[in-house]
Amino acid sequence: MSATSNVTKVDFYEVLNVSRDASDQELKTAYRKLAMQYHPDRNPGDHAAEEKFKECSEAYQVLSDPEKRAAYDRYGHAAFNGGGGGAGPFGGGFGGAQDLGDIFGDLFGEMFNMGGSRSRASRVQRGRDLRYDLTIEFEEAVFGVEREITIRRSETCTECKGTGAAKGRHPVTCTQCDGRGQQRFQQGFFSVARTCSVCGGTGTMIVDPCSVCRGETRVQMEHKILVKVPAGVEQETRIRYQGEGEAGKFGGPAGDLYVVLNIKEHKFFERDGDDLHCVMPISFPQAALGTELEIQTLEGIETIKIPEGTQSGREFKLRGKGVPHLNERGKGDLIVEIRVQTPAKLTRQQRELLRQLDETITVENTPTSRGLFDKVKDIFH
Repeated sequence: MSATSNVTKVDFYEVLNVSRDASDQELKTAYRKLAMQYHPDRNPGDHAAEEKFKECSEAYQVLSDPEKRAAYDRYGHAAFNGGGGGAGPFGGGFGGAQDLGDIFGDLFGEMFNMGGSRSRASRVQRGRDLRYDLTIEFEEAVFGVEREITIRRSETCTECKGTGAAKGRHPVTCTQCDGRGQQRFQQGFFSVARTCSVCGGTGTMIVDPCSVCRGETRVQMEHKILVKVPAGVEQETRIRYQGEGEAGKFGGPAGDLYVVLNIKEHKFFERDGDDLHCVMPISFPQAALGTELEIQTLEGIETIKIPEGTQSGREFKLRGKGVPHLNERGKGDLIVEIRVQTPAKLTRQQRELLRQLDETITVENTPTSRGLFDKVKDIFH
């Protein structure tokens, strides 16, 4: 005949030193504080501390679960007493129901990767990608440029080597889930697994956090990077620097850095793909008699020969004077559009000369379609 224990358990709320209406966050904070204080790794050989640690872990396991907490508030410790009579809603009143639930839980866990130790989440996390917006001049986009930039990012803590634990210490097995990363809850015949609320599914916890990163495993640092902008880039071009983003947590791989280019406008050149466009104003005599014009390109002075009778809107192409093809040989073209300017003010002599010219030139002022008008313009070319 087995003996019956007469030891009276301490109220779970008193164990965690919280009120009966404490929130989930208050419970979690209180438990973590006590767990760090009484953890066996911090109190080697101290049997009393070990018992305290087990006591607060048991209290948190019950109070952190809404169903168990409700049962405890109603029945007290009797809600979890075993025995054939089933003293409470979580008692052993169904004989093998708990074992049967665990069997089903493990079966479904293996089939869907939801249960057991196999589903424990990895602490290792990839770092975030970063974006840096870099503004460059129009000419720098055409010919390429190198710029040194400074970014602020999270880097692996050199003090703890990314473990988050104090020097010489290591993360310990989570006391809430015993390293499984999940907590089991009985619902009828089945055992349902949920991510551990203490360790977040990793199965480990940091008892002694690093004094530098405070357990975060990373610290904020400034870092300089030389950005090489190739010739021929366009607006919103993204240059990727692999591994130059934020460091991953717990030794995880770093993210990437994306440098996004913003290109300033040029004072007279406009870009269309790899071609450049600009407008060149000329006078009526220059258009009628023809002339030679000098134009400033991005690479120096070029001469354009304007034939006599040139109409406003005619385009002249300077081959290879545009933008270099990105990562390829060759360049686009520079296209110059001629605009014949009409003077807004004339002197008396100019007016007289234009009247004499007008008497020698006949233009039929009759409306026509644009297509026919273009054909008429071609006659004067």
